[in-house]
Amino acid sequence: MRLKLRVGRPTRQDAVAGFVTGLFSIPEGMAYASIGGFNPLLGLYSGMVPTAIGSLFSRTALMTVTLTSAIALTSHSVLKEAGLDPDDFGNIAMLTVLTGAVMLVFGLLRMGSLMSFVSNAVMTGFTTGIALQIVAGVIGDATGYEPDAHNTLVKIGDAVGHIGSWELASVLVTAGTVGVWALVHAVRRLEPFAVLLALIVASVVVGALGLDVEKVGDIGSIPNALPHPVMPDWAAAPDLMVGAVAVALVALAQAAGIGAAVPNPDGSRTNISGDFAAQGVANIAGGFFRALPTGGSLSRTGVATSAGARTRWTGVFAGLFLALLVVLAGSVAEQIPMPVIGGLILVIGGELIFGRAPDIGLVLRTGLLPSLAMVATFIATTQLPLQQAILLGAGISLLLFCVNAQRHARLRALVRQPDGRWRSEPVPSRLESSSVTVLNYEGVSLFAEIDRLDEAWPQLSDAEDAVVIFHVRTLPDVASSTLIKSFRHRAALLEEQHCRLMMVGLDPALREVFVRTGLVDALGEENVVSRTPVFFEALDAAYEEAQRWVAARTPRA
Repeated sequence: MRLKLRVGRPTRQDAVAGFVTGLFSIPEGMAYASIGGFNPLLGLYSGMVPTAIGSLFSRTALMTVTLTSAIALTSHSVLKEAGLDPDDFGNIAMLTVLTGAVMLVFGLLRMGSLMSFVSNAVMTGFTTGIALQIVAGVIGDATGYEPDAHNTLVKIGDAVGHIGSWELASVLVTAGTVGVWALVHAVRRLEPFAVLLALIVASVVVGALGLDVEKVGDIGSIPNALPHPVMPDWAAAPDLMVGAVAVALVALAQAAGIGAAVPNPDGSRTNISGDFAAQGVANIAGGFFRALPTGGSLSRTGVATSAGARTRWTGVFAGLFLALLVVLAGSVAEQIPMPVIGGLILVIGGELIFGRAPDIGLVLRTGLLPSLAMVATFIATTQLPLQQAILLGAGISLLLFCVNAQRHARLRALVRQPDGRWRSEPVPSRLESSSVTVLNYEGVSLFAEIDRLDEAWPQLSDAEDAVVIFHVRTLPDVASSTLIKSFRHRAALLEEQHCRLMMVGLDPALREVFVRTGLVDALGEENVVSRTPVFFEALDAAYEEAQRWVAARTPRA
């Protein structure tokens, strides 16, 4: 796969939308970095180079590549689990570059279809757990009380049990921020700017009243300058490799649905694998400029589109305008009170939790297995390091797929009707002598299906001069070795009783597999029939051949 650069021509709407998106990235970027336990300044840097580079290469033209809460939390968890200092710029740069490399490899190998294996049930459990972690992560900023616990659920319980230890000033600022957001959010035309306006209004009021609360500047200074280049700590790469895969999976899973939600304005097709590669390049470039790992953000993309984005230049302008705003007014952001950011993060976390309610209900109504997968992933997300939770979730998704595939794999008999059409019927319990039986395989060729296939195969008993036609047109291109061994065994049993096994409907790739594995030699070239462009044409021809063979071996009365 090649990266394609089709930048087009920027429009005035792109510049306006880019400015709004860049401005919005100040509070949201700082908030998300704080959620993950990083210096808020890194949230600003994550919206500069990665956003501009990602927009240039993305196949989803309006997708905004930037920091998200889930990525920030997972990144911090990966660094802590690896025993590395999450405040060290070299470690952060190494994680960001490695994450980008994983994304790029996934994209170049066209692995976008992998996202379909992360089920909605698992993603619902994961994102709900992430939302709860978001809320738990800002209890200290929002209340002034820092719970003495690392477990998400225990942390929330500890905070509730120590309400008397909350700082009144911090609580009032948090509540006021949420109140301003709610008022602005209720005005339809101002809804996209609710977070930004709440940040400005609440910060100005706190400054005017002189309330004594922690500010961003107390955590770290924000220089009026662009991020200085930094070299990754290459020695940390081995410790971060597995974690980088987990961060990449989180980011790519969040971004996978953006193409469907935000179609390209020019009508061109999006491509998930192309978006993987674009996010990879964005992270590799951003890692050298102090950016945290980033990915496609649906919320930031929504801000851009609601502000009138028309082309991929919106993201480029967003990165440039954010850099300009930091240079001109970066030190001003140091005066933002932390309870204000805490209040905004509570809003973001609350929206995520309530936003997942329909999906939670849908999964619960779907069945027991998806419900258990959702609950298991939710518990893992709140109890385990996030990189372990997402890998566990991916494993659960794959397990669900295999279980469902195995349950639905089956054999059906095809019976030819007088008008030449084929009717699906249950497989006969036993083969009759001098008969032609057509079996159709429905499944995905997992080795676990063999037991079910063997159970459904008709008994040979004492049948002679019978033909079994195995129709494999729907069989995947690559059959499992276990399935091929089963075919060999069946063919040998049939041959012992002077019967015949025919494999019909193979495509060229599957036939090549049968040739390489010796199955064609075992069956005989005349018993392996390739498919034709006309559906069932090969089966019709094989059926007529089988009838002639049976008739020739059947004694006449």
